[in-house]
Amino acid sequence: QVQLVESGGGLVQPGGSLRLSCAASGFAFSSYPMRWYRQAPGKERELVARITSTGGSTNYKDSVNGRFTISRDNAKNTVYLQMNSLKPEDTAVYYCYVDRGSAYGQYWGQGTQVTVSS
Repeated sequence: QVQLVESGGGLVQPGGSLRLSCAASGFAFSSYPMRWYRQAPGKERELVARITSTGGSTNYKDSVNGRFTISRDNAKNTVYLQMNSLKPEDTAVYYCYVDRGSAYGQYWGQGTQVTVSS
């Protein structure tokens, strides 16, 4: 079955960095675009970054553009989110996501908590 397992979250001071990982299994990872979302307390889940199946194209939410970098290693079935210059407003649970279409469904990971605080 499809599994998405995030890791790498934690507590970091403002201005610090974290790298999130999402290990995928149960599907042909290299065939699908991947996304990172986040959800802060009391707020809706929002798209943070996305990457094409080959990694050749990426897109970012405006507020993280230039600070976050999404990448993937198709040999390791893993997608990453490098987060630099972190701000308190980046505090959220971060989720990876794959949409395999109407025939195969959409899947979320369990999430990893990122807390930016001094």
